[in-house]
Amino acid sequence: MIIAIDGPAGTGKSTIAKILAQRLNIVFLNSGSFYRGITLSLLEANIDLSDEDGILQFTDSLKLEYINEHLIVNGVDVNHLLHSDIVDAHAAQISSIVPLRHIVNKKLREITKSLSVVCEGRDITTVVFPNAEFKFYLDASLEAQAERRFKQGCSNLSLEEIKETIRKRDEIDKNKKEGSLVIAKDAVYIDTSDLTIEEVCEIIVNKIHI
Repeated sequence: MIIAIDGPAGTGKSTIAKILAQRLNIVFLNSGSFYRGITLSLLEANIDLSDEDGILQFTDSLKLEYINEHLIVNGVDVNHLLHSDIVDAHAAQISSIVPLRHIVNKKLREITKSLSVVCEGRDITTVVFPNAEFKFYLDASLEAQAERRFKQGCSNLSLEEIKETIRKRDEIDKNKKEGSLVIAKDAVYIDTSDLTIEEVCEIIVNKIHI
């Protein structure tokens, strides 16, 4: 079984997907972790982020594993580094590279061959798992998105700077050549701006028939 959740940053996708996975006793799969892990590795290796061929060649050399809901890159658990400001600033750019998306999508599909998952991202309901049993699109106002990210305490940016970062990220995501952020026709749309995490989880659980 695949429960697919899409939406922009700061809508509660990751937190909600984790809670749902725990409730349903299935695996939480975060597609963004792969793009962030690749971005982190590129930055650490000082790869030119404008050199698409170089990026793809470097990515081919990476060993990406997803173990106990943690991303492991070349044997190292990098989960705690994936939401740094520098990764935030470049992840959307890297994830917009079409051949790179194909690599990550293939990996995500391989993981779900033998597992039931709650997977969240930007194009999970439309590109990665278009035949998912359950699809949801979570949305929120820009103010709510920024406020949530700010309260996470993992950024050194001001609230206004976070708001601008999210605005730029969403703009890039919505205009990608492939895997753009759109609402699938058969996805349940939920505006989370004025809802608690628990309220959103209840809405989703009530829509899932197992």
